[in-house]
Amino acid sequence: MDRFTAVERALRGAAPHALLEAVQGALATHYAAVSVDLLLADYAMTILQPVNVPTGADRSIPAHADGPGRAFGAQQPHVEKDERARQCTAHLPVSVRGDRLGVLTVKLAADRFTPDVERELSDIAEILGHEIIVAERDTDRFLQARRASRLTLAAEMQWQLLPGRSRTRPEYEIGAQLEPAYSTHGDNFDWSGDADQFTLTLTNGMGEGIEAALLTNLAINGLRNARRAGLSLVDQAFLADQAVYGHYHGAVHVAALLLRFDLATGDVEIVDAGSPKMWRMRQGRIEPIELEPQLPLGMFEETIYTAQRFQVQPGDRLLFASDGVYDVLSPAGERYGEKALARAITSTRLLPPSQVPGAVLKELTGHRGASEADDDAMVVCLDWHGRP
Repeated sequence: MDRFTAVERALRGAAPHALLEAVQGALATHYAAVSVDLLLADYAMTILQPVNVPTGADRSIPAHADGPGRAFGAQQPHVEKDERARQCTAHLPVSVRGDRLGVLTVKLAADRFTPDVERELSDIAEILGHEIIVAERDTDRFLQARRASRLTLAAEMQWQLLPGRSRTRPEYEIGAQLEPAYSTHGDNFDWSGDADQFTLTLTNGMGEGIEAALLTNLAINGLRNARRAGLSLVDQAFLADQAVYGHYHGAVHVAALLLRFDLATGDVEIVDAGSPKMWRMRQGRIEPIELEPQLPLGMFEETIYTAQRFQVQPGDRLLFASDGVYDVLSPAGERYGEKALARAITSTRLLPPSQVPGAVLKELTGHRGASEADDDAMVVCLDWHGRP
């Protein structure tokens, strides 16, 4: 058995809560690793936190600084050499199909660090990411390690709904973020892809706190139930609308934007049922995509929805935002608005989609100033590459 296979078997055979100890022991045995650390990104994607730190201790580092931050941001191994100690420290991104989880840091003697070893350690970090995703069904250890502070109950519910925060496929890349990360309540996003189609839904449940989270949960699960039954996008909207109306009888509603992309042609089917809006950057030009607005989900009984058509081209960037973004006011009462959002899209044009939402939301915080956010905010960025 070669060393890589031995480490892989150790990870696959480890108890869910003991993945870190398994990779530490296996890398020490088979690669002579001096030390092994696992850092996970927090919910706000601003810091990386070690998993094996006692509760209450703070050894977090910025998510886009130092060696681990560079590996996390670029999604490429970052190697630091200590000539005096004759050691190398490799910071390796831990991600699953483009969803960035954290960084695996491995220190070993410089004479043992070869290009083959670097490639194998990178693959081991990827395997570890997949094992963490599976392990989170059975242990809270890794979810707890991601928390810089306590989540509200509403935020706990919203984060459990998410499919991830980024995804990479040959046809597209997507990244998304919710803020305030530890107390979000009504905004949410969902996506699902198969061989031929990619479905994206953006929702904003009316209200605040736990009531908004419960409303959004009902809407998203209604949409998922219809989607998994193989129904059309229009029927997905119709059944989710009926689920919300049947429970709340029109007292509250859910704003939603539903999209289904044909991966082969770039044809997009859209149902616009509320406040999440879409902007497109094509060949450097940014413009809002004006759609025919329809009633939010759950406002009236048996609402009829119709789909609109839209075409994406290779190289297009789409940015989606909830009203908690474009309606934010500055201390002087100035609305953030479409012009400011267009500037933010331009200033982040060189960033990958996984980093764009965080950068836009950071700029939004600067616009709002020191005042508390009145509403939660959602930003989703999608780059369309198309199918050859």
